[in-house]
Amino acid sequence: MFQGETAITIDDKGRLAVPTAYRDLVVRECASRLVVTYNPYEQGCLWLYPVAAWEQVRDQVNALPNAKKVHRALQLKLVGAATFVDVDTNGRLLLPASHRNAAGIEKRAVLLGMGGKFELWSEQAHLAQIRQTIGEDEISDAMLDLTL
Repeated sequence: MFQGETAITIDDKGRLAVPTAYRDLVVRECASRLVVTYNPYEQGCLWLYPVAAWEQVRDQVNALPNAKKVHRALQLKLVGAATFVDVDTNGRLLLPASHRNAAGIEKRAVLLGMGGKFELWSEQAHLAQIRQTIGEDEISDAMLDLTL
């Protein structure tokens, strides 16, 4: 289970160091391998899945009937763009340049542990998301049951 927020620096080669708090877990539970793909819902963010979790997501997305344009768009952004990335012996992973460029991720980024996956945000996109508040009219019925 991943959780927490970590400021990350991307080096000139496009590598990021997996935070030490997650490193052993990624090595042990993911065999040092993750899948990176686009977040289809928000700009400025990539998703990083453990392979086993990714395979479940991939299969669900691919099972959608591709006669609908929105399904094809989701398949393109998630499955078509999915790339395996390996954590090296120094605890770093190389993000594909195409993914970094599309998400606007440059030198400074934010890695969020989101339970079963990581989200990697450009620093600017993350700040924009954090600064937005949830309005009363946006609260869903499911949210009303939460005891926060």
